[in-house]
Amino acid sequence: MKKYLLICSVLCSTQFAAHAQEQKGITLSGSIQSDMLIPQDDEKIGAKKTEDFLTNTYADLLLQSKHVDAGARIEYLEHPLPGFENDFKGWGVPNLWVKGRLGNNELTLGTFYEQFGSGFILRTYEERSLGIDNSLLGGRLLLKPTDGVVLKLLSGKQRRYWDWNKALISGADAEVSIDRWIPSMQQSGTVLTIGASWVNKYEKRGERVYVDNTHYIHFPKFVNSWDVRANLNRGAWSVLAEYAQKTADPSFANGYVFKNGSVAMLSGSYSDNGLSVLLQAKRSENMSSKSADVLGISSAINHLPAFTQDQTYALAALYPYATQLADGEWAYQAELGYNFKRKTALGGKYGMNVRVNYSYVRGIPHEFADGMERATLSGVTYVNYKSPFFKWGDDTYYQDLNIQLSRRMSRNFRLNLMYMNQRYNKTVVEGEGGIIHSNIFIADGKYQFSKKTTLRGELQYLTTKQDQGDWVFGLFELSLVPHWMITVSDMWNCGETDTHYYQGLVTYNVGGHRVQAGYGRTRAGYNCSGGVCRYVPAQKGFTISYNYNF
Repeated sequence: MKKYLLICSVLCSTQFAAHAQEQKGITLSGSIQSDMLIPQDDEKIGAKKTEDFLTNTYADLLLQSKHVDAGARIEYLEHPLPGFENDFKGWGVPNLWVKGRLGNNELTLGTFYEQFGSGFILRTYEERSLGIDNSLLGGRLLLKPTDGVVLKLLSGKQRRYWDWNKALISGADAEVSIDRWIPSMQQSGTVLTIGASWVNKYEKRGERVYVDNTHYIHFPKFVNSWDVRANLNRGAWSVLAEYAQKTADPSFANGYVFKNGSVAMLSGSYSDNGLSVLLQAKRSENMSSKSADVLGISSAINHLPAFTQDQTYALAALYPYATQLADGEWAYQAELGYNFKRKTALGGKYGMNVRVNYSYVRGIPHEFADGMERATLSGVTYVNYKSPFFKWGDDTYYQDLNIQLSRRMSRNFRLNLMYMNQRYNKTVVEGEGGIIHSNIFIADGKYQFSKKTTLRGELQYLTTKQDQGDWVFGLFELSLVPHWMITVSDMWNCGETDTHYYQGLVTYNVGGHRVQAGYGRTRAGYNCSGGVCRYVPAQKGFTISYNYNF
């Protein structure tokens, strides 16, 4: 607790230093986020009280001047929230960096984040709710030698909780805006960007004895990945094509397969005059890329987005899909939206929006030559398989169809309706559980009593014959602008366990400060974002969340 108070005291003093720094052309800014829990035991949901007080606290500081910026992050997780205790327990300053600028060029030394293209071969980022921070410690050079050309060079070691993995990650990226050089494209409003990337992982690893102690694996010291892409935009139309490939990278995640990985994506969209259309397809295989041979979401070098719609409603997000990097998949998504204009037969007095989204993810086949999963040459074991590009595997991993309707019923009342039909392969995503087929119905209404007072309510129902059966969710949220928000909710498993996951929250905002206090239960399950998921255990107790931006 003394360490926690010390960090808070230091952070609070920075706002006084910021004013003095501004007089010299230097600005100091940053943010503080502290999520706290006073846990309680609850046998009904499996929540356990391990300590009297738990907190995840982060503080980001940024010092800026004309030519040089510097930043740091302080993290205090000496008594971390449930789900973080085995990995992030501790405190310190894991992120520290300085950036120098000369003209259009930048050089960063220390910790940094970067993404090449869509992230197929490199994406380092932070997502605190998932426990992800895979920053690189090293150097990054950004060059803009001429108009429309951006070059990036980097090298570093990747963060894994409170340590840095041994593998050295190096890479280069180039993006060229072709339209900057062709006046006719500029006149027609056509934008064409092409890019290419390369990433190398260097790690000297010893031989690993294989199963019967007679065969062993020679791990490659160098693993190379490359990516090419093109993005074309003209008027209402947009097309993105991208392809990436990775050399053999045997690991526990892919069953020590000596096989190149690849991913191909094609995405097209149209949006004009109230109509929007999105079509996407992605095929990937053996694209798990990590800087350490570990399971879970840590040490990931790359990222493959899931072609499924991100759900914000509680029951629609109850069974979220996670991208299957090692096994591979075919993923498709299509979306059609239309705004019916005001004062038309379907639009009514205030207009109406209808959106239909469909996602489908299927496995790919693993065909072993002559029925042999392993080929042995001079005592060295190689594991390989074939996978025809356009062929599907036997299993459907995920499928959903959801229809959303949004309509203003009166000047003060807006209604959103949603229906979702979902098929979730729990065995593939979570390891066991079979296929779960569910239907979800959602009604979300918001009534504005005055400019400062709004009441929003949700009613959700999920019905399924598998897993834990049916669920009901209800919520009321009262907003009192500009300072207060009061929320009460309950998620009830009425199918099997007869368990209520109730929550009560009060939020207060003033200036750059936001404080939220609450009490309730949280269900054990997977928290997901963009196809990446982390298991969060059940918890119950009093919660306090504090955010401050300065």
